[in-house]
Amino acid sequence: MKIKSAWTRQIESGQQPSSLDLQDHLDTVHDNNAGFTEAFAWNCRDANGKNSYELLADIIDKKYHSHVLDLGCGSGVLLDLCNQRFGSELILSGVDMNDSELKLARNRLAHTNTKLYQGAAQKLDCFADSSFDVIFCHWALTLMDPVVDVLATSKRLLKESGIFAAIIDGDLKAAPGYLQVHDIIYKHVQCKYPNYGVFELGDPRVRTATELQKLTAETFKDFNINITPINLNFNAAPRVLAREIAGFFYASFVLSHSEFNHMLTDLEKYFIMNQQDGISCFTMPVNRLVVSGRGEK
Repeated sequence: MKIKSAWTRQIESGQQPSSLDLQDHLDTVHDNNAGFTEAFAWNCRDANGKNSYELLADIIDKKYHSHVLDLGCGSGVLLDLCNQRFGSELILSGVDMNDSELKLARNRLAHTNTKLYQGAAQKLDCFADSSFDVIFCHWALTLMDPVVDVLATSKRLLKESGIFAAIIDGDLKAAPGYLQVHDIIYKHVQCKYPNYGVFELGDPRVRTATELQKLTAETFKDFNINITPINLNFNAAPRVLAREIAGFFYASFVLSHSEFNHMLTDLEKYFIMNQQDGISCFTMPVNRLVVSGRGEK
């Protein structure tokens, strides 16, 4: 806990961090907490019982898709799900810039033919143009800067009839109770870093559906762009829920052990006040972006 990075030093001084500062921060967080996103993301489910990994994997149609790339593949959960569903019917590849996450992915996918690469999503010279039928980006586009380069690279790598699909943070006010939980976490973080939240991780244009639509349309001209707001729910006992949520927010990692525990106490109190039969619910707003190329079935 209490991550110090080039990004936090810039925030502390009131300066706008650069994309290199952001990369250093993300690497530092993931080196110390590899795999921290997967348990929370797996347990957050929509009204139909699907989690965010499944909401992406559902896009694959084996009649039309064979080559799939996961950008920011992390510990390999989405790729593993695709393997479980389709096996050798798909040629799967994953890219992540963090070696600690890739080590987890290599172990998880050791029984498969999935190919994993280390690199930044902004420039992937290891792949030829028009290589993929589907490109996924699970909860990573929000953190990528410059994000325009990521979109341009994705368009270059997609086949003409391909699909680019991403799960991205939704509007703070789109899910009941989310803003209150967000504010509890940021209240504690901003005691240490008053500018945390003034300067966001990644490109803030990705965080609203309107701006995301405009941003995507600038790169994916003549493509169909669909953004679907979805609320994902996580139900658990207040103490469990508080710890799982705190461990998912990047902001939590800048706190010391004692500061983190104080934040946990406040989160647990909030969920205790909103529990029913010992169980509380946390609702996470996300947007599912699906960009479909010409001729996509």
